[in-house]
Amino acid sequence: MEKEQFYYDNKIVKMFLYATVLWGVVGMLVGLIVALMFIFPDITGGISWLSFGRLRPLHTNAVIFAFVGNGFFLGMYYSMQRLLKTRMFSDALSKIHFWGWQLIIVAAAITLPLGLTSSKEYAELEWPIDVAVVLIWVIMGINMIGTILKRRQRHIYVAIWFYIATLVTVAVLYIFNNLAIPASAFKSYSVYAGVQDALVQWWYGHNAVAFFLTTPFLGLMYYFVPKAANRPVYSYKLSIVHFWSLIFIYIWAGPHHLLYTALPEWSQNLGTVFSIMLIFPSWGGMINGLLTLRGAWDKVKDSPMLKFFVVAITGYGMATFEGPMLSFKNLNAIGHYTDWIVGHVHVGALAWNGFMVSAIVYFLVEKLFKTELYSKKLANTHFWIGTLGILFYAIPLYIAGFTQASMWKQFNPDGTLVYGNFLETVTQIIPMYAMRAIGGTLYLLGFILLVVNVVATVRKGSAVQDELAEAPALEPVSGRRAKGEKVHSWLERKTVLFTILTTVAILIGGLVEIVPMLLVKTNIQTIENVKPYTALELQGRDIYIREGCNNCHSQMIRPFRSEVERYGEYSKAGEFIYDYPFLWGSKRTGPDVHRLGGKYNDNWHFNHMMDPTSTSPGSIMPRYPWLAENDMDIYSTDNKMQTMVNLGVPYTEFEVENAIYLLKDQAKKIEENLRQDPQFVENYGDANIQDKEIVALIAYLQRLGTDIKANEE
Repeated sequence: MEKEQFYYDNKIVKMFLYATVLWGVVGMLVGLIVALMFIFPDITGGISWLSFGRLRPLHTNAVIFAFVGNGFFLGMYYSMQRLLKTRMFSDALSKIHFWGWQLIIVAAAITLPLGLTSSKEYAELEWPIDVAVVLIWVIMGINMIGTILKRRQRHIYVAIWFYIATLVTVAVLYIFNNLAIPASAFKSYSVYAGVQDALVQWWYGHNAVAFFLTTPFLGLMYYFVPKAANRPVYSYKLSIVHFWSLIFIYIWAGPHHLLYTALPEWSQNLGTVFSIMLIFPSWGGMINGLLTLRGAWDKVKDSPMLKFFVVAITGYGMATFEGPMLSFKNLNAIGHYTDWIVGHVHVGALAWNGFMVSAIVYFLVEKLFKTELYSKKLANTHFWIGTLGILFYAIPLYIAGFTQASMWKQFNPDGTLVYGNFLETVTQIIPMYAMRAIGGTLYLLGFILLVVNVVATVRKGSAVQDELAEAPALEPVSGRRAKGEKVHSWLERKTVLFTILTTVAILIGGLVEIVPMLLVKTNIQTIENVKPYTALELQGRDIYIREGCNNCHSQMIRPFRSEVERYGEYSKAGEFIYDYPFLWGSKRTGPDVHRLGGKYNDNWHFNHMMDPTSTSPGSIMPRYPWLAENDMDIYSTDNKMQTMVNLGVPYTEFEVENAIYLLKDQAKKIEENLRQDPQFVENYGDANIQDKEIVALIAYLQRLGTDIKANEE
C-alpha cells in the first residue's frame, strides 16, 4: 500500500515544553514562600495580596494547572501524533489551546492574590475564568477527537485511552462542581450549599487528582517509559483491566475526604468501600509500569530519565497505597486535618507528577532539538537532590501529623484535655515545618538544575522543525467484529463507542452518590433556629473567603470526645443549609471555628486580626492590618443578597430592600462594643471603624455556631 507523507507538529510541543519549565519554577517558588510562612508568618510584610491565605491557592493552581497541566499537554501533543501517525487535527486549535491556557494561568496569578476566589479546593477561580477554562478545554477536545478520527493507525494505543478518559471526565467534573450564580463581575456563589456542596466539591476534588494528575500521566507513562527503556509494555491484558477498573472505581471515592463529618453515613461508607477497592487498579498500573523495565534495569544506572521514571512510578504506588489506607475510618480519624495529609499529597505531587514531567522534559528536549542532553551529570544531580527534597518534605510532615493527632486527643485523669490550648500542638511541630521548607528548597534547586540543563541543551541543538513521517492511509473495514477478533481489540478501533463507554463508566458513581444527596430531603435534617446570615455577616463571610481563612481553620467538629471537649457540640448537617459555599476546610493549622461565636468578645477578635500574638502568644498566624484600613464594599450587599434569594435563601423583602441600613446598624453596635476597651479608643480615637472590613469579619465570626446554642436554650 502506498504511504502518505506528512509532518508532525513539533513546534507546539516546544511551546508547551517552555511553558512547563517556566511555570514549574514559578509554582515551586510560590510553594516555598508559603512553606516559609509557617516559620516566619509575616515574611511578606503585611501586604494583603502576598498573605498566606491568598498565596496558598496560587501555589496549588500554579503547580496543578500551570506546571503539571502544561506537562501533560507537552507529552500528549508529542505522543498522540506518533501513536496515531498523523499531524494534529488543527494547528490553529493547537495554538488557541496553548495561548488560551497560558492566559488562564496569568488570570489566576492576578485574581487569586487579589482575593477573587470561590474558596473551593483546586477550583478557586471565579466564574469568568471558569468559563474560559471550559472553552479552552472544549477546543483541546475538538483537536484531540479530530486527530483520533483522522488517524492512520487503526487501533488506539493504551495511552490514548487515558487521554480520552481525562478529556471527558475533567469536563464533567469542572462544569458541575463550578456551577454558580454570579453576583458581580468577579463574585459568584455556588449553586450547592453545605453538605451538598461538600459532597460535590470532594467528588470534584478527589477526581481532579484522579483525572488531571493521575490518568493523563498514566497515559504518558504507557508511552514514554517503553520509549525510554526501549522495551514493550509488560502486559496488554493488565492495561485493559487497569484502565476500565480505575476509571470506574475512582469516581466513587470522593466521600472518603469527609469521613466523620455531617455527610450522611451511607455516602461516607460508599466512599470508603470504593477507596479501598481502588488499590487494586492503582497498583496494577504501577506493576505494569515497573515491569516494563524488565530486562532493562541495567539502563537505569546510566539513564537519568529512567531514574526519574522509576521513582515517579514508585511514588505513585506509595501514594495510591496510602490513599486507600486513609479511607479506613480508624486511620482517617488520625490523619484528617493534620499535616499527614499534606505529606501524603506531596509524595504524589513531587514524586509522581514532578518527576514524570522532569523525565519527559529531558526526553523531549533531546528529540526536539536533535542533540544529546547537555549534561547527564547535571540531570543525575537533579535526580538525587530532588529525591532528597521529597524525603525531607514528606517524612517531617508524617511525624508532624502523628504528633498533632496524638496531642489533640490526650486526656488527663480528671477528663480534661492535656493540651487544652491548641497553640501547644502548633509550637511542638514548628521544627517539622522548618525541615519541610528545607525539603522544598532542595526540590526547587533540583528543578533549577533542570532549567540550566534545558537552556544549555537548546542552545547547542538545532532549531525545532516539524518532523517528516509517512504511513499508509487506513482502508475502510467493516464495523462488525471480525472472526477471531477480541472484543477490546474491536473496541479500540471504534473510538466513538470507546468514548461513550468511557463516559458511562465515569458517570455511574457520580450519579449514584450525588443525585440522592440533592433530591432526598431526609439526607439533611433541618434545624429550626438556623437562620440566614445578616447582610453584615454575609459581607464578613465573603471577607473570610477572600483571605483564605478556610485554608487553616476548619468549620466541622467531628463526633469525637476530644473534639467536643475542645470545641463544643459536634456539627450537624442542618447547620449549613445557607452556606454557599461550604467552608469545612481540610487542614487545621489553627483550631476549628465552628462554635467560635460568643466565645470571645469583639475586642479579642479585633486584636487577634491586628496582631495574633497579642491574644495568642506563639501564634504563627499572620497579621491582617488592612482589614482595619479597607472600607467595606457595602454597595455590593443588595446584589449579594438578591443572589442568595435566587439560590433559595429565605430573606424577606424587607431584609433585601433595607440591607444597607440593617448592615450599618449592626456594624454600629460592634463599634460601640469595641470602644468599651480604653486601649482601642487610645489607638483609634474618633476614627470611623464601623465601615471597615474588620467589623464585618467580626460579625461573621461571632455568628458561627450560635444557631445551635439558641436551639439548645
